[in-house]
Amino acid sequence: MKPKEILIKGGTLVTIDSDNRILTGDLLIDGGRIVSIATSIQPRLETFVIDARGRIILPGFVQTHVHLCQTIFRGAADDLSLLEWLKDRIWPLEAGLTPESLTLSARLGIAEMIRGGTTSALTMESVNHTESVFEEIERTGFRATSGKCMMNQGDGVPDQLHEDADESLAESLRLFRKWHGRANGRIRYCFAPRFAISCSPELLSETAILARRCGALIHTHASENLSEIAEVEKQTGLRNIDYLHRSGLTGRDVVLAHCVHLDDAEIEIVRSTGTKVAHCPSSNLKLGSGVARITEMIRAGVEVSLGADGAPCNNRLDMFTEMRTAALLQKVHHGPQAMPAASVIRMATIGGARAIGLASEIGSLETGKRADLQIIDLQSLPTTPHSDPISTIVYSAQPANVETVIIDGVLVMLDRQLITIDEQKLINDVNTYRSTITT
Repeated sequence: MKPKEILIKGGTLVTIDSDNRILTGDLLIDGGRIVSIATSIQPRLETFVIDARGRIILPGFVQTHVHLCQTIFRGAADDLSLLEWLKDRIWPLEAGLTPESLTLSARLGIAEMIRGGTTSALTMESVNHTESVFEEIERTGFRATSGKCMMNQGDGVPDQLHEDADESLAESLRLFRKWHGRANGRIRYCFAPRFAISCSPELLSETAILARRCGALIHTHASENLSEIAEVEKQTGLRNIDYLHRSGLTGRDVVLAHCVHLDDAEIEIVRSTGTKVAHCPSSNLKLGSGVARITEMIRAGVEVSLGADGAPCNNRLDMFTEMRTAALLQKVHHGPQAMPAASVIRMATIGGARAIGLASEIGSLETGKRADLQIIDLQSLPTTPHSDPISTIVYSAQPANVETVIIDGVLVMLDRQLITIDEQKLINDVNTYRSTITT
């Protein structure tokens, strides 16, 4: 649904601006941007009006680590540690992906994220058929920064995922040239080496050079699991973050997923280089990887945002779960005042926007920004009463509370009905495909 002008009336606007203002009033969208926020705005004849009285209007969530290519494998790799999970289940499953199954997987992930109020994600796809993911992002109206996975070495890697380094770089560059900036800027490309032990030193360093030549983000995994870290030390003689740093994979244009097991020196490398950390608490718990030192990172000045990771290691793509889990985990180690709700909700919105370089465009409700937002209905049993909307959203709300979602000024869900995706057909198609998986 693409009305040129949308007026959201009478809601509680949780702006996430620099002053954390919470206002009651109207928000006007025109040409994909927020053009006015005021106590009362009168609609024109052609304006599409949404009555938001009794509702919360919040920026869309920005997830900074997701694998759309894995959504279709939800429940197919439970109760395993990271390297076993990759070698025994995920890599063989990814090796069997086709353009058709990857399209279904991306559509399923996007649908779930929209239903949960996520309007933008930083994603890493598989080695092959990444074009299908970009096509689905474009078709569904989602906002994403995405890249093909790059990997040219590693024990247990299937032949279908084992690349030649030059070919990996060339395909990444081709995809960047074709897709970066498409769909009015909704689609952006990132260079995505999988992690240190699946990429040769040459591939890592050349990726860093190429990404900076293109002005693109770099997105990779780091220090998620103790066995992974031990393998990096065995191969390189260095701690993971130090090795990535020497390879050029730190800086303000780099997002490192997980960073569960960082020592003080590595936290200082991340801080001093301006490298961003994508915290994925549910994934880290489910894989038994550990609890990241997020409180210490934030105190040191590291920019931390949130992501669900992939469906096979979570199994949700739900930012409400990630916000609540992130907060509760830190409170266990640092006391109940650690990670207050007001800080966590910023990590899920403007913090994610900063991590992907879009803080001037999305992540808060401010005049001039792109209209990426959600309307939340807190009239439900788990969210009643709700005297503090931020506390309620972080600790009590669920995807079922999200009523309407707008991305780039376009309605993609209205009154809990997806607009750009046929939900029941998608469920049927995914279940049909899953019945064919034999691994």
